[in-house]
Amino acid sequence: MQKNYQQKTLGILGGGQLGRMVIQSAINYNIDIHILDPDPEAPCKTICQKFTHGSLTDFDTVYAFGKNCDIITIEIENVNTEALEKLADEGKEVFPQPHLIRLIQDKRLQKTFYKEKGIPTAEFILTDNLEAVKKQAAFLPAVNKLGREGYDGRGVQILRREEDLDKAFDKPGLLEKLIDFDKEIAVIVAKNERGEIISYPSVECAFHPTANLVEFLFAPAEIAESIEIKAQEIAKKVIQELGLIGILAVEMFVTKSGEVLVNEIAPRPHNSGHHSIEANFTSQFEQHLRAVMNMPLGDTTLRIPAAMVNVLGEDGFQGEAYVEGMDEALQEKGVYIHLYGKKITKPFRKMGHVTILDENIEDLKTRAMKIKNIIKVKA
Repeated sequence: MQKNYQQKTLGILGGGQLGRMVIQSAINYNIDIHILDPDPEAPCKTICQKFTHGSLTDFDTVYAFGKNCDIITIEIENVNTEALEKLADEGKEVFPQPHLIRLIQDKRLQKTFYKEKGIPTAEFILTDNLEAVKKQAAFLPAVNKLGREGYDGRGVQILRREEDLDKAFDKPGLLEKLIDFDKEIAVIVAKNERGEIISYPSVECAFHPTANLVEFLFAPAEIAESIEIKAQEIAKKVIQELGLIGILAVEMFVTKSGEVLVNEIAPRPHNSGHHSIEANFTSQFEQHLRAVMNMPLGDTTLRIPAAMVNVLGEDGFQGEAYVEGMDEALQEKGVYIHLYGKKITKPFRKMGHVTILDENIEDLKTRAMKIKNIIKVKA
């Protein structure tokens, strides 16, 4: 007898905060979650049904882990795709599909895919090493990105003028035209095996000036309706052209002339969807679960405007974490604190997030800044 989704075990490669929040949704459906993570004290360790301590990039470890699961998904892209392909060949359901994880792992392949499929993106040049970048002085100002293994602002270098060229990476990467954008937005879109596709309203992202991480997020994005329509169409085109099953975060630039350009994509729950736990009818974490388990997709309507503040480890503090300002923050109406169970803090480490709900967008911005200044993670 074929198992239904309630009887299937879901294995997640990665046991960080994204997996933790997927588990919080899975609990409502009695779905068993198995986790593989290289950190013996990963945030998911104490709340999953089975925790395996091991490498995400080692073929044998990933393969052995996947053999004991019905469906396998990811919460981080840096995983062994060869093991996932073998599991898929042997009949395991692996979503997102391994060849798509491999494509997204490499920004060079990702950008080439956009160009081939007519998906709007910034002009770019593929480069093999530092010398190749140095020959492209006429292309500046540009962003030099490592092809592989860059994340959370790592593996990205802005080259504004010729004297910056020495900062370029001496590895395969790309040079991308520096976009004079008006806003950075993101749209999360989901697709299941039934062929259902549904997207979330655009959100607006504000980045930390030095850590290159999202510091604030506002939903809905303050953009013209024509821009919103464009962004939704692009996000749906990306997931359709990929044929991806699961959830996909599509990060985009809105230029001053009103163009919408795809920057990067992530085939998993994403920082730009954290607010959805309280602000939307279906959270991105539940939607990811629904998509990979082939459940009906949930309604993505925004119930109320929201802001999200990333709680980062304070600069200058490293060690056992403690959180300042919790009591003060909890006295505020419509404030929801999510701590990620990380015992050790270090500068700019993602330790949690706070969602603030308010009918008034301007009040939201003021309150988000207030919460950011109240809650501090120190050691």
